[in-house]
Amino acid sequence: MSLISAYDAALFDLDGVVYLGPQAIPGAAEAIATLREEGVRVGFVTNNAARAPQTVADHLTELGVEARVDDVVTSAQAIARLMASELPEGAPVLVTGTRALRDEVMAVGLAVVNSSADHPAAVVQGYDPEMTLPRLEDACHAIQNGARWYVSNTDSTRPTDKGLVPGAGALMGLVRTAVDAEPTIAGKPYAPLMEETITRLGAQRPLFVGDRIDTDIMGAVGVGMDSLLVLTGAHGKRDLVGAPAKGRPTHVGYDLAALQEPPRVVEFPDAHTATCNGASARVEGGEVALDHVPVDRDGQLDALWCVANLVWRTKADAGVALDRLDALR
Repeated sequence: MSLISAYDAALFDLDGVVYLGPQAIPGAAEAIATLREEGVRVGFVTNNAARAPQTVADHLTELGVEARVDDVVTSAQAIARLMASELPEGAPVLVTGTRALRDEVMAVGLAVVNSSADHPAAVVQGYDPEMTLPRLEDACHAIQNGARWYVSNTDSTRPTDKGLVPGAGALMGLVRTAVDAEPTIAGKPYAPLMEETITRLGAQRPLFVGDRIDTDIMGAVGVGMDSLLVLTGAHGKRDLVGAPAKGRPTHVGYDLAALQEPPRVVEFPDAHTATCNGASARVEGGEVALDHVPVDRDGQLDALWCVANLVWRTKADAGVALDRLDALR
């Protein structure tokens, strides 16, 4: 039985899961095509507020991933709808983000202004690769003058094909140093983006697939959704093992091929031992030890799942065991 057979929908984060910057992750397009053939509903959920849903859908299509604009939900859409529910119709808003974020704000009936001098009722902040310090300073002035502060998402970094770069959370942090306020946030791990996606797909048993503990997995846990952590993006084996109770995935896999494989199931023969397929780990003297270290990647993932579950169960140290899983980052 495949992992996905227990679910009626698969919701995908994008950066680090389906693609890295301009390049598709190997096998992602084929995995998603197989889901559609099997009748599994597919949604693409991104914290990136910099791009319009149509742009995201077009990018996916160019990478060989079938995607319609209605399949895509962005944090820009979620934060704009949240603002519309809390602000008067036509309220002036200073947008500290891209044109895509501006368009979503206008689409919900709010008015976009260009400066703190226009006395905005709110500031909405999102990732913008062309952000300037003067624009961030102007956002600070507006918030200091009483404007409500909204933020699309809090990702501290963004995975690219060249490595990690600062994300929307890093820009939010700059503003936070200068204002005495806390923002309202829509993107993962906060609930608005996840809830909107579930509603749009009409899913009863959705699975969320992501590469980050702090946004994807915590977001899924926060709305009671099962999750699959893949290791093709921002977070790796040490992030998994160190995950807090509210950030522990239901499943782990190397990439999207895991959806068609049997789910990894950990068993505990006793209080200090965990097994998964052919892998086994145990706690000795407060440290996790691996009885046998497979050399193939799938076997090492089995061992990693044993280690993670033992650490979560016993709070043992996993440093040496993780060092032996050298096929995993």
